[in-house]
Amino acid sequence: MASSEETKMDKSEMTALIEAKAIEIGFDAIGFARAEELSFEREGLERWLADGMHAEMKWMERDPARRSDPRLVMPGAKSVIVVLVNYYTPHQHDSAGDSGKISRYAWGDDYHDVVGEKLKMLGDFITKMSPESKIKYSVDTSAILEKHWAVRAGLGWIGKHSNLITKDLGSWVFIGEILTDLELDESPETIENHCGTCTACIDACPTDAIVSDYVVDSRRCISYATIESRAPLMPDEIAENLDGWLYGCDICQDVCPWNRFQKVTSEEAFQPRAGEASMNLDEVLSFKEEDFSERFNGSGIKRAKLSGLQRNARTLRNIEG
Repeated sequence: MASSEETKMDKSEMTALIEAKAIEIGFDAIGFARAEELSFEREGLERWLADGMHAEMKWMERDPARRSDPRLVMPGAKSVIVVLVNYYTPHQHDSAGDSGKISRYAWGDDYHDVVGEKLKMLGDFITKMSPESKIKYSVDTSAILEKHWAVRAGLGWIGKHSNLITKDLGSWVFIGEILTDLELDESPETIENHCGTCTACIDACPTDAIVSDYVVDSRRCISYATIESRAPLMPDEIAENLDGWLYGCDICQDVCPWNRFQKVTSEEAFQPRAGEASMNLDEVLSFKEEDFSERFNGSGIKRAKLSGLQRNARTLRNIEG
């Protein structure tokens, strides 16, 4: 139910105020879409799940309908506000053989915390502007098809490597959403897919994880194997092609021609902690649980757990040895 203040402000004015506030807070882009079911995208998700490409990520199987319809995540939702935060920093990995490379997204502070804090600020602004409105925000934490909503909100397109690509920032972006029962203007148009005939990401993947255009098989993916997998041993076909990656993998983004438009982020929290874009393998193998917890407090690297990070380090050591 709209408040009397809200009825005095048309949706275009409200949308413009939210957009201006988002940029003031530090988001690099914002778009708006109508909350509705993503039926085509749901079909793709269900095919991917049926083929077992989610590997051990059993939570992906839960309620595809909820994942594809934000109104099931937040009853009464009318609009999806999508924001992007650039996380690119121009540092390089240590090329020494005794080091393991870390994915760029995990160099700094955990993006869930950084983007989440900005979303809370934007949510507080919306609530102050419209006290009776309802909101729910998410940073890779709710059953929401984030990349597809970014496309619907006119912010970019999904590349053949399955990451969101933007014209202005390339693919080095984090995505966040606010669901709201406010009816807001939709972004005027979506962006055409500009991958064309390019297959750079497919050709560069050392484990052939991009099994077809826009489809990544997690069972073959270095990022999945080094972050999400809880298996005590890494499959040989992954281990033999790690290319020095200790945590995650950026190969498909590193080779993407659209990342020639990458810009250095203004968010200091995404600069490498202690200047490290790589980690010494012997140091990782020497960690005790308390060392790991202290070192990676507030870092995305804790996602792999100590057992996973040390498994990765041992695998790299065995390859080198």
